[in-house]
Amino acid sequence: MNEPQPDLPPVDDLRELLRIMARLRSEDGCPWDREQTHRSLKECLVEEAAELCDAIDAGDDENMAEELGDLLLQIVFHCQIAAEEQRFDFSEVARRICEKLIRRHPHVFAEGCLEDAGQVLRQWDWIKRAERQGRNLSRLHGVPRSLPALHRAHNIQRKAAKIGFDWPSVDGVIDKIEEELAEVREAIEKQDDRAIGEEIGDLLFSVVNLSRYRKHLAEDLLHATIRKFQHRFEKIEKALAEQDRNPEDCSLPELESLWLKAKEESR
Repeated sequence: MNEPQPDLPPVDDLRELLRIMARLRSEDGCPWDREQTHRSLKECLVEEAAELCDAIDAGDDENMAEELGDLLLQIVFHCQIAAEEQRFDFSEVARRICEKLIRRHPHVFAEGCLEDAGQVLRQWDWIKRAERQGRNLSRLHGVPRSLPALHRAHNIQRKAAKIGFDWPSVDGVIDKIEEELAEVREAIEKQDDRAIGEEIGDLLFSVVNLSRYRKHLAEDLLHATIRKFQHRFEKIEKALAEQDRNPEDCSLPELESLWLKAKEESR
């Protein structure tokens, strides 16, 4: 039985994108594009990925398609820069990911069968460990330093948990948070700024561990709380605007009263 084939873009579309990028980087191309380097484009890459995540969260297909294009442009941009220096090109990048996908999915492209996603992930980890043999890498290797800190902490903790370095119950996680909070208080009492910063970092790391333990992403939870805070604060601003007042004109007790009202209305 023939498997249904995915809808693939015409090859000419990809060739046209590569051609446009090469033209933009050429001597008669765009001055800004010619000046860019891998390092200068890092911020653009992060921003485009973030904008795509926003489109995904909003369920906006039209915006998703646009942001995926912007992200693809960044990939093509980096490939063009490398190709100009004869280091690698888009074809090599595509070939490498094809080889990796086939290598890490033997249950699809070779003999074998896996029943669920858990088995797939365990096999994926086993294959990655086999690939690292002889390289003397830490079990925590592979978590990008450029990830947002909460996301990076989550991934580091998850890797440690895979080898059994984890709390046996959530009670231990909560006890650790309380211990770290007490150490923050102690550092504040001593007015030790260096220790205060270090202990706050430890506290944040422990809170991320709680969210991971309960199978949440701390990054997503904090984004949700930020949205909630913004929504309630905007309610305060709107309520004050109806009185021709600004938040700066209010006392803290007034703002707290309006905050509690906005919080109650949001429930």
